[in-house]
Amino acid sequence: MSDQNLSAAERGVARYDVPTRMRDDVRLLAGLLGTIIKETGGQELLDDVENLRQLAIKGHGDPEGLAEASAVVDGLSLDRAVLVARAFTCYFHLINLAEEYHRVRSLRRGEREVSGEHILESIPLAFTELAEEVGAADALAALQTLEFRPVLTAHPTEARRRGVSRALRRISDLLDARDLIHPHGTALAENTRLLLAEIDVLWLTAPLRVNKPTPIEEVKSAIGVFEQTLFDTFPGVYRRIDDWLQGEEAGRARPSVKPFVHLGSWIGGDRDGNPNVLPETTRTAAQMMSDTVLTALERETALLSRKFTVSAADVPASPELAAMWSKQRQMSEEKWNAAAAVSPQEPHRGTLIMIGHRIGATRDRDADLAYPNVEALEDDLLTVQNSLLAAGAPRLAFGSLQKLIWQVQTFGFHLAELEMRQHSQVHAEALAEIDEHGIDSPELSPRTQEVLDTFRALAWVQRRFGLRAARRFIVSFTQSAQHLADVYRLNELVFPDPEDRPVVDAIPLFETFNDLENSVTILDELITQPQVIERLAANRRRIEVMLGYSDSSKDVGPVSATLALHSAQSRIAKWAQANHLELTLFHGRGGSLGRGGGPANRALLAQPPRSVDGRFKLTEQGEVILARYGDPDIATRHIEQVGAAMLTASSPSLEFRNAVAKERFSALAAELDASSRRRFLSLVQADGFAAWFASVTPLEEIGMLNVGSRPAKRGLSVNSLADLRAIPWVFSWAQARINLAGWFGLGTALRDYCEAHEDGFEQLKVAYQEWPLLNTLIENMEMSIAKTDERIARLYLALGDRDDLAAQVLDELELTREWVLKITGNAWPLERRRVLGRAVQLRSPYIDVLSLLQVRALRGLRLGQFAEGDDDDAAGWQHLLLLTVHGVSAGLQNTG
Repeated sequence: MSDQNLSAAERGVARYDVPTRMRDDVRLLAGLLGTIIKETGGQELLDDVENLRQLAIKGHGDPEGLAEASAVVDGLSLDRAVLVARAFTCYFHLINLAEEYHRVRSLRRGEREVSGEHILESIPLAFTELAEEVGAADALAALQTLEFRPVLTAHPTEARRRGVSRALRRISDLLDARDLIHPHGTALAENTRLLLAEIDVLWLTAPLRVNKPTPIEEVKSAIGVFEQTLFDTFPGVYRRIDDWLQGEEAGRARPSVKPFVHLGSWIGGDRDGNPNVLPETTRTAAQMMSDTVLTALERETALLSRKFTVSAADVPASPELAAMWSKQRQMSEEKWNAAAAVSPQEPHRGTLIMIGHRIGATRDRDADLAYPNVEALEDDLLTVQNSLLAAGAPRLAFGSLQKLIWQVQTFGFHLAELEMRQHSQVHAEALAEIDEHGIDSPELSPRTQEVLDTFRALAWVQRRFGLRAARRFIVSFTQSAQHLADVYRLNELVFPDPEDRPVVDAIPLFETFNDLENSVTILDELITQPQVIERLAANRRRIEVMLGYSDSSKDVGPVSATLALHSAQSRIAKWAQANHLELTLFHGRGGSLGRGGGPANRALLAQPPRSVDGRFKLTEQGEVILARYGDPDIATRHIEQVGAAMLTASSPSLEFRNAVAKERFSALAAELDASSRRRFLSLVQADGFAAWFASVTPLEEIGMLNVGSRPAKRGLSVNSLADLRAIPWVFSWAQARINLAGWFGLGTALRDYCEAHEDGFEQLKVAYQEWPLLNTLIENMEMSIAKTDERIARLYLALGDRDDLAAQVLDELELTREWVLKITGNAWPLERRRVLGRAVQLRSPYIDVLSLLQVRALRGLRLGQFAEGDDDDAAGWQHLLLLTVHGVSAGLQNTG
């Protein structure tokens, strides 16, 4: 596979927009994939792949090209169609890898836009700008109180197998090594051979999982990201910022930066709709995470101790360090003697060796040597640090030792806080059973017993690993304050003795449009509950509220949902301020635009005044986890961008700008809301819509993908959208190349506003330029529109029997594209976002091939329309369909 057959015009544009190094990587990897395809499948397979690729490219400028490609696809045997689908899927994986690696290359070489002395969207720039407004002292206080809380979830949106991910990581490492190889040396040939071997592994690795992953396997995947990047990346970010703040004193002065990234996880704790997450799952997940972080801390301490070969004569121990060394001897004479033997007259090294032993003993549950809690470990490390400082060795005190201290402060003995989640109705039904039969009754249903055991599991985690390990309990579909009171009552029923009772913070999750509208009323009642009053007194009046982006979008459409979420955030922030509460808004954002996705830093800058205040918490789901945290350089850049946006979002100037814009454009927003909602509801509330939706998208087949332990539907029916989870709603429309969940209703809203106001277009242009919320909304929907394809969409819509609904979709798609381009001033979607826009355009022809294969399989499975000579093996066509779902996801770079 190569790019040799692009037209001259296409090659010119591509070379202008795509960096040369990245284009070279793409050409290299595509060529090597072609070699592997030829070796394993023969020249005829490679010819079929190349022929389809050329026809697909032709089809983007010539309608006959798509028809020709469709005819070729229809003529493929089932076995050949499977191989072609795998070839294009592998191609997408390699292209995605090349793009990611080029981004890493650019980050390492500092090839980023700058403003004055600083890189754009960086913490130094944001700090400097904030200091100019509020003064250096207040800016530093803001930096030191930042809280960024990414929460990893096991929502089924990562279609890629772990085996595929590992193969791609090895290929990326080889590309990295290739950058340093002399172009004419023998090492280059060796690198090429290794690349071919790894691409061969990628080609031969079955792309689909045979079984659904268990929750414990999902925990392992998250732990893999921790081990691969997060353990070193988080302290690395703190070090970069502190080095900039300290200037020439960097490494010699006590750090100004405090750890501000606090990792959370729902994996093993989220049981809402997932019968596979049991109390024992929660215990096992917590134990696995603790074992992992304690092993990492033990290893880091051992490595550090080997560096501390400083003698007592040059760096004498402080009285406090000498006392600690003596106390360590009493804990284990054997280990102390061994430590003393390898570190004679090196007290700092000896104490660090013993600290490492104690960390290992904590993991192994050795009561004599184990630390009672993470605070005791931190105290020991600070004792070593202060001793070095007192002895005149500041660089030792604030070098690698400081990194270890930051790791302890960030990850504790728990790695990530394990958060529980359950549906409000489950708790209500459990309490009804308990009230009827009693808590110890054998007549309690298994589900109610599981609810009670969940609180016992939470208590076990908290006792063993500390309060930071687990205390938050998210209540899905919170529709009254009673739903939160139910959590506290269940906790009291399970643990009648307050001494045994775990600390629990019940957190409301407002998901539907109506719940968002009623949120403040519910919160008003919540803070009158005795248990909440007690918690607020104990935690300095800190409160957390979660907002769901998915169901509200499915309820009223993406435009109305975005505006409703913004309004709810504004009202909740004002409510918190009036009640003297320190609010953290928890954003339940998905990876896709239809579920609140998009760049987190840009979303932060569009938040209402006082809704951030230096605190930002969000879910990181599925493919987003690897995309943002799978590579240390990209993870570092992401954290810096979010941190910078948090600082900027709290600046008086931006808060004033957002407040003025919200007030100025509130009437405009109300009209966009009403118009877009009417349009959206006219579609989704039409008779038979749910069944039609299932017929024109691969909805049913998505449920067969083994991408997560959680079921795709809340029930068995596809006759009601209420029972359909937001992920398959978004995923299905993306597969059909329609992306309806990300834009439907916007075109009508923009057109109606202009028709209702003489200067409506000018007002919209001004609002787009001056109101960050509308700017972000329109640009996110522009991105969603860019990934649509009307030609392919028509093929999917033809699978249904409702021309009226299909016409609504296509008319609104055309209208939305027209008005988005008018407002943005672009000639085509993403014109000004050159790298992203070109990446989408370059992928589209290749995705077309997979879409044609998918439509062919759907026609056969749904309508029984097989071509003459087709194998009518339903299982085989279903396998092909699932392969194309996987491939299109890789090409679009998102699922749900």
